Amino acid sequence: MNEKNRAKTILTILNKIYPTTPIPLKHKNIFTLLISVLLSAQCTDVNVNNVTKDIYPKYNKPEHFVKLGRKKIEKLIKSIGIFRIKAKNIYLMSKKLVEKHNGKVPKTFEELEKLPGVGHKTASVVMSQGFGYPAFAIDTHIHRLAQRWGLTNGKNVAQTEKDLKRIFTKKIWSKLHLQIIFYGREYCKARECYGLTCKICSSCYPNRKKPVITKKA
Repeated sequence: MNEKNRAKTILTILNKIYPTTPIPLKHKNIFTLLISVLLSAQCTDVNVNNVTKDIYPKYNKPEHFVKLGRKKIEKLIKSIGIFRIKAKNIYLMSKKLVEKHNGKVPKTFEELEKLPGVGHKTASVVMSQGFGYPAFAIDTHIHRLAQRWGLTNGKNVAQTEKDLKRIFTKKIWSKLHLQIIFYGREYCKARECYGLTCKICSSCYPNRKKPVITKKA
């Protein structure tokens, strides 16, 4: 099966299982979406949502987090992994938003990626899910699946992003990003499928016998 047919098969399967793609991180506005994406590094969306459900009703603007200060932010998010680093980034990012952007989240990749703690992947999620701009946020999870499915041989997330953007049309990037995440969590798990058993892997590679060893991002 060539790349074009693989991409078609993958889309057919994903659209059938996930016709709609709700945003998994609960948020009140674009600023709280940005906070949730920062918190989700090395942490499940469920854990993030559990923590933020008690925070966002009271604190949902950059000014609120500046006023709280680092120590109080730490207390609010202490059940989340690497919470001290995240608290520092949230505080510094909120401060910069207040001082440089009038408390508003900027609408460009360039400005977002200048904020403390915000990398390209976080900026992509906010641009896509917050502002509705076509973006393909690639993390190690999607990188691994794209390799298993023969959509990239990239050794890093930057190459994988480039390959996926070349293969799939721009208008479906944002939805497809979420479909791949949902599918990976449910069917093509790191330590269960190994590129052999799920519907996508078995449809694209019916003769594959050995587990796929993915190149680390």
